Amino acid sequence: MRRSLVMGVINLTPDSFSDGGRHLDPDAALAHARRLIGEGADILDIGGESTRPGAAPVSEAEELERVIPLIEAVRAESDIRISIDTMKPAVARAAAAAGASIWNDVTALRFADDSLSAAADLGCEVVLMHMLGDPRTMQDDPRYDDVTGEVTAFLAERAQAAIDAGVARDRIWLDPGIGFGKTLDHNLALLAELGAVVGLGFPVVLGASRKRFIAAIDPDGGDNRLGGSIAAALRGAEAGAACVRVHDVAETVQALKVWGAVNPSPSMGEGQG
Repeated sequence: MRRSLVMGVINLTPDSFSDGGRHLDPDAALAHARRLIGEGADILDIGGESTRPGAAPVSEAEELERVIPLIEAVRAESDIRISIDTMKPAVARAAAAAGASIWNDVTALRFADDSLSAAADLGCEVVLMHMLGDPRTMQDDPRYDDVTGEVTAFLAERAQAAIDAGVARDRIWLDPGIGFGKTLDHNLALLAELGAVVGLGFPVVLGASRKRFIAAIDPDGGDNRLGGSIAAALRGAEAGAACVRVHDVAETVQALKVWGAVNPSPSMGEGQG
């Protein structure tokens, strides 16, 4: 059985919610990338702008300065797939030129007028994520009548917009955006009903690692959200997620291997190029 792919997170930011500031030094960033590769990551997701709740935007120049050297350094010594976590088309273009092959966009290609056309021009895979509002305001008071229905409809619309702009259908991934403009109940509903997003027929990325809803469920756990992160990843695998985006790669890879050994169901990760 083919397990869900594991996307290892590398935040080159001073203010990301989980590991902000740890990998700003270029040598530390490359060492971390090597570690994630050694632990079994299938993809590295490299980002230079925090999208945690309340995060302020950074300039295009600063974002490029953070991410491009690491992408180039990783590509110089590894053929691992690299994802650029950005909402800016210019950063995506530069990252693709440096060796990235996936554009992971929390705005689902809505940030700039040329986001859709840039994705089509690049021909790369794109991850379209649902977010209510923007990082500065998304957690102020998120409301839905039917969170799963509304998120699924949004993702279907954005996938069609990308296709209409010239993005190949088999290059599109979807992400329900756990924690992005959602309350605890919204997040739990999306996890429970993830099959609705999978049912759209695109590979699904689930990013629930270390997120705040875990601490809301288990406030006694303090800052340790590893167990909850693994539980969410296994739920993603169970529902058919093609990829899980995580901080703790080794532990997630092992959990998925064990889960897969006792759940010989149809292959995970189908639809990946």
